[in-house]
Order: sequence, then structure tokens, then C-alpha cells
Amino acid sequence: MKISIERGALLKAVAQAQSVVERRNTIPILANVLIEAEGDMVRFRATDLDIEIVDDAVAQVERAGATTVAATTLHEIVRKLPDGALVTLTADSAAGRLTVDAGRSNFSLATLPKEDFPQMASTDYQTSFTATVPVLRRLFDKSKFAISTEETRYYLNGVYMHAAEADGEKVLRCVATDGHRLARIDADLPAGAADMPGVIVPRKTVNELRKLLDDDEGSIRVAVSETKIRFEAPGVLLTSKVIDGTFPDYMRVIPQANPRRMEVDASAFAQAVDRVATVSSERSRAVKLLMEDDRLVLSVNAPDSGAAEEELPVAYGDERLEIGFNAKYLHEIASQVDRENAVFLFNSAGDPTLMREGNDPSAVYVVMPMRV
Repeated sequence: MKISIERGALLKAVAQAQSVVERRNTIPILANVLIEAEGDMVRFRATDLDIEIVDDAVAQVERAGATTVAATTLHEIVRKLPDGALVTLTADSAAGRLTVDAGRSNFSLATLPKEDFPQMASTDYQTSFTATVPVLRRLFDKSKFAISTEETRYYLNGVYMHAAEADGEKVLRCVATDGHRLARIDADLPAGAADMPGVIVPRKTVNELRKLLDDDEGSIRVAVSETKIRFEAPGVLLTSKVIDGTFPDYMRVIPQANPRRMEVDASAFAQAVDRVATVSSERSRAVKLLMEDDRLVLSVNAPDSGAAEEELPVAYGDERLEIGFNAKYLHEIASQVDRENAVFLFNSAGDPTLMREGNDPSAVYVVMPMRV
């Protein structure tokens, strides 16, 4: 195999590949990227057995062929080459080496046989649909912060994507929760998605998918089965197993009738929470909210480190309420708001609090209170 490829195109492909491979693994081939050259295209494939990424790039193929090489090492080399460089990759299967040439730079890397590279089993997808990049980006960006990192509750270690109903309309919905906070984000249901099985998309897959959603234009083809999900963008194919588990009935924890309403400038609120939390104890990061007569007082009292207080003007006309939250959870939820105002709906100091983005019902957040 011998190919010549522009450094930018090569960097984009190997960057995606090296982020999928596992740094520590007992199977050496899983640290490698499979490079396949034919015609005027070169294909880069990487997997950790749960996720597979395939990236196609245009190249000048002098000699067709395939080999595998350490993804992280190749990425580091290409990253450090000058912009605009033309990179030549030459594989010598007999010697088990791949040479990387760019200008006066020359590298020789060990390879492993392409026959050893695992292929992800093919799947018949029950449902496929097309969604625009902005829609998918909003669904996952606004929900992923609430994914649980607790491995014992593995079924919470991802975003639950499914077709649901809201106000009599069918929607495409993403939900994530860790038991302390919850995000539920809706979008118009794309054509063909009505019968999709509900799937839990793993955290790592969500992070890899995000790299495909940087452009403001374009669409992604999504295919779903009971065990896998596939995202297809121009030149890139991301396939992932889904989490084998049952997502809990999240509707039971979303308050339906919290009567006390507070409306506040979302940006000012997030910044104020961040400021007063500076002196909170690392363990609890507790912040107290006191609301009465159109004013909100945020306060932190940490005997070991100090105290802080900040007042904000709000729209609040109900009876006085004091309630405490984990500052990190409150800040993360408030930071999701795209609109000018955030609306908080409270019941009591011991009940879950609901937050919306203004009057938009398509983004709903729940946060559990804590004693302060």
C-alpha cells in the first residue's frame, strides 16, 4: 500500500479513530487503526468492540492495500506536521512496517496484520430516518450533562432516545438522569422514526457523535435496532452497541403541579450560582435559595472556608420559600438555557424542582433539592 494524502484530511480521520480506540486493552490490535486504500479513496476504521468509526478520505492511491498501525502514535505524528503538508504512507507487509513521509520528516511504525482486525457484526436495522445536524446537536447537548457516571446503575450511563408523545404530538425525545437531576429534550419527530425502538446511547458514543455535529448545516442518517445504533454523516459512519437495559419510567419523577413560579435571567442566575459556590465546601457544594417579594437571595455558608451571598431581581409572587441545591447541579442546568429567562417551578423545600426555558415545553429539567 502506498498513498499520498493532504495533512488536514489525514488529521481529521485519525483524530476520530484515536479517540475511539482504548488506551489500555489486553488485545493489541484494538489500539490500531485499519487503513484500507483503493481507487482514489482511503478508509480509516477503528473500534473498541462496542463502537466502530469509519472515516473516508480522498487520497492519491499509488498502490492499493491495507494495514493496521497504532492510532494514537499516528495521530500524534500527523498533528505535529506542518499545515498543508503532503503525507505519504507506505506499508511494507513483509517487514511489518508503515513509513510516514512528509517533507524532511520520516517515521517508521510497527504494524499488525489487517486480518487480525475485528469487524463489527452487521445488523438489520428496524428503523432509519434523517435528522438535521442542529436538531441532533440540541437533543444530545442539552441532555448529556445529566448522564450518570455510576457504573452500578449501568442503564443510566447513556441518553435514552425514543419516540414519545407530548401534547398530542409525536416527538423524538432524549432523556438522561443520574437520580439527582434529569433532562428531557424534545424535537419534531422525523419521518420514519415513529416505530423506532427506544435505545440507550452510551456516554462514549454520545461524545463521539458530538464530533460529527460541529457543522451548522447538513443532515445525519440514523438507523436503529434493538442492539445497535448507526449515525451516517458525509464520509463518516459511526456504529455503536446500545446499553442492554431498561431505562426507568422518568415521567414519574417529573413534577406535574409545582405551584410556586420564579422567573429569572438565566445567564445572570448561572453566573451568580457559580460566584457564591466559590466558598462552598467541595464535598456538598450546597447553595441556598431564598425567594420572596420578587427577589432571590443565593447564599453559601461553609464554616471551614467562609460565606457568600448575592441578591438577584426575579419575578416571584408566592409565599416565602427557602430551598437548597447542589451548586454544580444547579449551575449545569441553568447553563443549558438558550433563551433569556429560566422558569423554576417549586412545590416545597423537600420536593423536586422543575425548570423550563421560558415558556418552551420542549426542554424540561428536574433537580432534586438538598438540606442546607
